[in-house]
Amino acid sequence: MASPASANSSPIGPIQSELAPPTPLFLKLLNLPLASSRRHFLSRELKREWDQPPKDMIPPGSIPVKDYAIETPLKKSSEGQVFHEVKINLDPKSSIAALNFVLKDEETGAWYQHRGRDFKVPLVDHLLIDGNVVGAKRGFNIWPGAFLPNMLLKAEELPSKDQDSNSDSKDAKQENKHVQGFYQEQPITKQVVIQNSATVSVTKCFKTAKNLLYLETDLPGEVVVHWGVCRDDAKNWEISAGPYPPETTVFKNRALRTLLQPKDGGDGCSGLFTLGKEFIGFLFVLKLNENTWLKCKENDFYIPLSSSISFPAQPGQRQFEGVPVSEKTEEANQEVSQVPYTDDIINEIRNLVHDISSEKSRQTKTKEAQESILHEIEKLAAEAYSIFRTSIPTSTEEAVSESEPQETPTKICSGTGTGFEILLQGFNWESNKSGRWYMELKEKALEISSLGFTVIWLPPPTESVSPEGYMPKDLYNLNSRYGNIDELKDLVRSLHEVGLKILGDAVLNHRCAHYQNQNGVWNIFGGRLNWDDRAIVADDPHFQGRGNKSSGDSFHAAPNIDHSQEFVRKDLKEWLCWLRDEIGYDGWRLDFVRGFWGGYVKDYIDATEPYFAVGEYWDSLSYTYGEMDHNQDAHRQRIIDWINATNGAAGAFDVTTKGILHSALERCEYWRLSDQKGKPPGVVGWWPSRAVTFIENHDTGSTQGHWRFPYGKEMQGYAYILTHPGTPAVFYDHIFSHYQSEIASLISLRNRKKVQCRSTVEITKAERDVYAAIVDEKVAMKIGPGHYEPPSESQRWVLAVEGKDYKVWEAS
Repeated sequence: MASPASANSSPIGPIQSELAPPTPLFLKLLNLPLASSRRHFLSRELKREWDQPPKDMIPPGSIPVKDYAIETPLKKSSEGQVFHEVKINLDPKSSIAALNFVLKDEETGAWYQHRGRDFKVPLVDHLLIDGNVVGAKRGFNIWPGAFLPNMLLKAEELPSKDQDSNSDSKDAKQENKHVQGFYQEQPITKQVVIQNSATVSVTKCFKTAKNLLYLETDLPGEVVVHWGVCRDDAKNWEISAGPYPPETTVFKNRALRTLLQPKDGGDGCSGLFTLGKEFIGFLFVLKLNENTWLKCKENDFYIPLSSSISFPAQPGQRQFEGVPVSEKTEEANQEVSQVPYTDDIINEIRNLVHDISSEKSRQTKTKEAQESILHEIEKLAAEAYSIFRTSIPTSTEEAVSESEPQETPTKICSGTGTGFEILLQGFNWESNKSGRWYMELKEKALEISSLGFTVIWLPPPTESVSPEGYMPKDLYNLNSRYGNIDELKDLVRSLHEVGLKILGDAVLNHRCAHYQNQNGVWNIFGGRLNWDDRAIVADDPHFQGRGNKSSGDSFHAAPNIDHSQEFVRKDLKEWLCWLRDEIGYDGWRLDFVRGFWGGYVKDYIDATEPYFAVGEYWDSLSYTYGEMDHNQDAHRQRIIDWINATNGAAGAFDVTTKGILHSALERCEYWRLSDQKGKPPGVVGWWPSRAVTFIENHDTGSTQGHWRFPYGKEMQGYAYILTHPGTPAVFYDHIFSHYQSEIASLISLRNRKKVQCRSTVEITKAERDVYAAIVDEKVAMKIGPGHYEPPSESQRWVLAVEGKDYKVWEAS
């Protein structure tokens, strides 16, 4: 819950600049946990924006950030231990034109800037920089989302011994006057999270049919409930008829105020409310004192009242925005009438035909037009599959003629599966350590299926130099650290029995050798595939390959395989077909596909005809001075290009979306989740049917933690990928954790509302603290601490799943 910040205007500190050497400059912050500030300098000629200061200007305790900045901790001053400051000595004779800085809150890890730009303190009066300048001639602009306390910036001009004597000798054309004194204060608010909760229970009285609502909270001190009731979805406040709880007064004939009574033992307080059966909801806010009100993200808390059933008061978890609240209510069992699926398909087909005809009328060969054609192809595939789904008879068995021929199922596309897949990564980085992972996973087969997954990705099965399996050696030896070949077959059989499809983790980019050549280089292979150094690319710098040059990036830890060699491709296709037939794999997760051309992947997929295939194309997103760029089109284009090279036969993990989610959630910059055209900014926004969305895997998380998802915000990530198009992938560590029930609820909703890889997304809000979207007009969602409610003009929405900083609704 965000507590109203104490909006005191006490100065956080001065920035003080003297023009005589040495010149101390101070930056002070009030009521902020020890912060770090990265600061860099701008030359007078403005040739380089970022630069490190001279050594005599670097404050003690600073850490260099590459070659362009330093990071300096702010220390508490002696002024009542409420200020944090840093002192910087400035030389007025230097060519430094400005001081740039950003601030970091060490408590949250958040960086604060002016809409992604640095704060600037000009040290000369001609510096032509726009809104983020702090100084005498320009205002102090700060990004409204920076949750910091009040800030005070101050610069003063002090007498200089040389000032008068030097002033007359300055060349007018080269004159760079230092700024005159300035003193500027900027109040900012810091959001404070309070770890308290309120619990609401609702039951129905059998005798009177009235609702009995019990509210309790562990908030300390005297807590006043400002409350009312409502009769319809407009949620207009009314005063309920008595009886009222003790210590209740009427407020302006519109609401009631009740002082909650202390609980036995003194741990919090509570109140019991009797509400008429004619009301459908209970509205309230909590008042702690005259200046502090606790609300549901600027809105009233709303508790729906059961009007048709009674039930035992057993708590179920429900979390409101801002305050964790558990609500002991249940919905009456209702049969929801659904619009026939065929009606939706007919409308979709008509729209598709219209869209395709309008696109084809352009007759252009631009890149954008080519992308449109790809979208048309996948839409047609979706249309064909939808027709197949609706071909299942809906009439009674008696009405179906036994002689009527059965429909032949349409061929599954390896890039999408059915389009309704939900993938589970069935291992983490430590899974090999038990030596019996296959057997452990077999015991969970039924549970995994019951959670709603359709596909499971298993670890690499081959003998490997590394225990995790990603340094394969003898490809036909399937006795690994996860178990032996018989245990693997047993696991696959058990997973098939509960309806799951299985992806094998195929490491095709590189392979570890068995023997050294005459130069002592490990590049001679053994086992059934006893290749020599012709199987290794010629430009691998470590393994003296005699093949052709690589068609991708190099993996330096092992010999990179030359897929341009006909004998290599022939052997790999035979091996993949053997895995499919001998073990029972249904598809492939392809490791490090950056290392070789996607056209070779198409060859392997054509040979093995997998149910589903996905490649790992992971490279860095675009950053400027350590901050992620808003536009990540170049990054997702590289992934799209690889998918296109496979002719769409494989999907790819949507690394772009994962990276953008990182910045959006870490920095409370949810506007990042909409691109310049108002579409999702990852691969899922351009080619959704081939995007496999994820938030964590064995590399990024687990015990490796190479790129761990923001801690505590994992469910926001799953609320995004499990409601959006693409094929969502869930990490093993998350589904078998305290997140299981929430993830399972989101999976159930996705399956229930038939959200699929080609679903349509309408982004309805993408602001600093909230992102919201409507998917297929059937699911509405929001993530972030900000407020959002789906529009109710043309659709009735029912809250289906919620948790910390996320909500998901379904159309009723």
